[in-house]
Amino acid sequence: MMKKLNFARIFSILIISLFVAFPIEAAKEPSTIIILARHGETDYNIQDKFQGQMDVPLNADGLHQADLLAAGLKNIHIDAFVASPLKRAFVTTEKCARAHGMKVDYTDDRLKEISCGSWAGLYKKEMKKKEPEIYRKYDKEPWNYSLPGGETYVELQARYVAAIEDIVKKYPGKTVFVGGHSKGNMVFISKILGADIKASQQIKQANTCINVLKYKKGKWTVIAINSVAHLGKLYQD
Repeated sequence: MMKKLNFARIFSILIISLFVAFPIEAAKEPSTIIILARHGETDYNIQDKFQGQMDVPLNADGLHQADLLAAGLKNIHIDAFVASPLKRAFVTTEKCARAHGMKVDYTDDRLKEISCGSWAGLYKKEMKKKEPEIYRKYDKEPWNYSLPGGETYVELQARYVAAIEDIVKKYPGKTVFVGGHSKGNMVFISKILGADIKASQQIKQANTCINVLKYKKGKWTVIAINSVAHLGKLYQD
């Protein structure tokens, strides 16, 4: 009887130890969902200018696109809203937050668009004529070159990854809307896909598109890319 009792105690201790070492909660770790969006249209987008970190506001079409995005997401549960501080991204995010009766929780400078340096605000066609060699290199392989005084894709990717990793840590198991920019979104998505940074050029980001990304147990899953269903379109080229 004593031997059986001792065995029972040992077995109980072993089971308890297993639960301590491998808690059930770990298997039920919730997913964090990032709704990564691009801002609405600006005049620079349609004028084909280098926009970069210039604080260009949404134009009339851009504001309408943002309203449609907000309406499309109104019935989707979202726990927090984070944005680039640049007006075009912030206003897009703010409209979506207001549709939920919420405010933008905070802005992060690391979510700004890539810096175009001294070329910011200039027409692309104009610079193609004035600086053909620099333009040719950047246009052909932007991941290998930066514009004068600007930033590289690698630098952009590093700060976007850091910003979104911080969001995941701050809001574990939550759904977070992140208002960003085309180049930043492209290099981030290429990173979590495990692709070379030059593959980012193959990831389209239309104005107010959303990308739905899931993070769980240290791994990313891409659920949707460049969705513009809220604009009544399958895609926007």
